[in-house]
Amino acid sequence: MKAGLKKKIVKEIKVDISKCTGCRSCEMACSAFHAVPKYSSLNPSKARIRVYMDEIRDIYVPIRAGGYTQAECNGRNLYIINGKEYSECAFCPASCPSRDYFKEPSSGLPLKCDMCEDEPPLSEPMCVEACKFDALTYVEREETVAMEGTPLTEKQVELKAAYESLVKTHGRKKLMDVFSQLSKR
Repeated sequence: MKAGLKKKIVKEIKVDISKCTGCRSCEMACSAFHAVPKYSSLNPSKARIRVYMDEIRDIYVPIRAGGYTQAECNGRNLYIINGKEYSECAFCPASCPSRDYFKEPSSGLPLKCDMCEDEPPLSEPMCVEACKFDALTYVEREETVAMEGTPLTEKQVELKAAYESLVKTHGRKKLMDVFSQLSKR
């Protein structure tokens, strides 16, 4: 391994929609885990995972809550799956002003999947544990990242300068909004 680099464990939930039956056990487990107090209620509207359902065409897509975005995205892509058109919003994990998905029903605050981070940590997220059809699986993989304190490469110094210039000109919030929109393309 090169100097200044280290290995990091990245945790992910893989989704295999061909195995999803639409049972919504993942939603129930998530909502129970995040209830206050824990496991005191079942309310799928408080879950950080939702199963998008097209029961007529037998398509079920589990979608985990992503980050909050203050503005509606500009993307209006359409996806064709088994001959039926779906809007990009149907599969979007963001909590945004244009829809109520992934918002706390009583307060309107955005919800985001936390992979069930807890003390002590869970062996796997609740949605994965509840999925008896293996549509959701929990995987860990190694990723190489730069260690803190490692000197920046010449290219990284150039990128940092460009970033700081853009922040000075347009503001950090505007820049982050643009990056967020670009990452969805």
